[in-house]
Amino acid sequence: MLDKRSWGIALAAAVAACVIVPNLLPSYWVYLAITAVVSSVIMQSYGVIVGRAGVMSLCQMSFAAIGAWVVLRLNLADAPGGFIVWLVLGGLAAVPIGVAIGLPALRIRGVNLAVVTFGFAVSMDIVLNANQFPGTSELKTLTRPGLFHTNGGYFVLVVIVFMVLALGLALFNRTRLGMSWLEIRYSERAAAAHGISVARSKLAAFAISAFIAGIGGGLMAGQLGLVVSSNFSMGQSLALFAVAILIGPHNPEGAFMGGIFGAVMATILEKLKLPQDLGGILFGLSAIFALRSGVSQTDFTRARKREAAARKLLESLPDKPKDSGLAAPLVPPPAPASDKAALSVRGLTVKYGEVVALDGIDLTVPSGGVVGLIGPNGAGKSTFIAAVSGFLHSYEGTVELEGRSLDKLTPSARASSGLRRTFQTTVIAPELTQYEYLAIGANRKLSKEEADDLLDFFGCPPGEVPVSIVDVGSRRLLDVAAAIAAKPKVALLDEPAAGQSAAESLKLGRRLAEVPSRYGVSILLVEHDMELVRAACAQVTVLDFGHVIASGSTQEVLDNPAVMAAYLGTADVPLG
Repeated sequence: MLDKRSWGIALAAAVAACVIVPNLLPSYWVYLAITAVVSSVIMQSYGVIVGRAGVMSLCQMSFAAIGAWVVLRLNLADAPGGFIVWLVLGGLAAVPIGVAIGLPALRIRGVNLAVVTFGFAVSMDIVLNANQFPGTSELKTLTRPGLFHTNGGYFVLVVIVFMVLALGLALFNRTRLGMSWLEIRYSERAAAAHGISVARSKLAAFAISAFIAGIGGGLMAGQLGLVVSSNFSMGQSLALFAVAILIGPHNPEGAFMGGIFGAVMATILEKLKLPQDLGGILFGLSAIFALRSGVSQTDFTRARKREAAARKLLESLPDKPKDSGLAAPLVPPPAPASDKAALSVRGLTVKYGEVVALDGIDLTVPSGGVVGLIGPNGAGKSTFIAAVSGFLHSYEGTVELEGRSLDKLTPSARASSGLRRTFQTTVIAPELTQYEYLAIGANRKLSKEEADDLLDFFGCPPGEVPVSIVDVGSRRLLDVAAAIAAKPKVALLDEPAAGQSAAESLKLGRRLAEVPSRYGVSILLVEHDMELVRAACAQVTVLDFGHVIASGSTQEVLDNPAVMAAYLGTADVPLG
């Protein structure tokens, strides 16, 4: 649900601005206000591609130029529909270009992608300088709608457009596709492991940001009547990108602040008779803050508010009783009754040049079972998980999930087919609440009751708590809960007890032993903690230097002299 109070305040502020600005401010300030709001609309496009998806795009003003060109061309042709329809068509015209520019983002990222987008901005500059915008030679200015033909009326129109886009983005950001942008911003591998198509998410971000920028360009054409190439120069794209990094336009207040900062700061300083250098000083201080904290100013403010509310919530909750049964002897869970294989791996071989990381590994996870995969460091456990989950481009052998081959599927396709995994290093967007992260991981509608049950079962804080204040151990548990929330056929858990105390690790082992019967999910557990393995696993497979040295029931395997020798260098000391 959207924060009704915040949106109520925003709507009231917008209405007040629509009354005060046209009626009480001088015409020059009304014009500046229009400039600020139009810039705020364009900043919303940066909010999508830079703020949420984390892509370094330096060509948003080029998309705005496309929107302006289409609007002016339709105006020159006296096309039916009028300005509002032309505005939408201008935004839509920028979408295929945005998708085309986004295609390189499927293979490159970071500075390399920034160079590609900047190259497009440079090319667009050359094209715009060589070709005038429609209507320029004919001196036919754009005709505004009748209700909004004055500057005061046009200010009302651009505010309406800004609010409609802001609300639309707020609703879209709560969808799985919208939340996936935050995942790919922090970890594309984690997003793929949740069944998210990274390619689709990135292209959607480029398409939507291009549409919004195109709308902004059309609004600029409506403000100026005619535009020139300098209105959409690559320098403008760079400047607004810098503002986006500093302020954080992926929320309405950030986009509005960015619009003011980028559009009218120089004029405000002049009117206040302050030196223009002050703008550069403020920009520099903001840059230092952003680099030091790693977050934008609006992100920082929002995070502090959410964390304060979450801490109050945590303080109001009663202390959980300590588990007095931790010292009780742990009995290994019974062997799975089902003979059906949930996951079947045969002859899995992975080579890195002349180095053989895995050599013909066979492993089966029975339906309804918890199987351990153990071995000393460098044994090949993580390589095994990466190959089975599709994160290695090439391997020999077969991987089947309930009889269906997964060998030609991408990681996201394997996840969608019912094979989920976690990573040794958990990367979760701190802006998300635990409820939101579970929703991403589940890839389905998850009721509050179901989410609360998962969080309580794995010992996580309440779902309203933002990830930013959750400790490392609880984040690992949240990651496991998200994998189980999807109700996959098999979950591959890579060292989920990292960051847990010995007592907490034992509790986790007991919980994992219950997962198949409680949630219908079979588990392959990679872990170094032998007590956890004893508590959770009915069967264990041991790797050493890429070979299986033992496989069978947990107690028999852990008592195997070869296993004890692999771990301890001696067969005289029992494991665990």
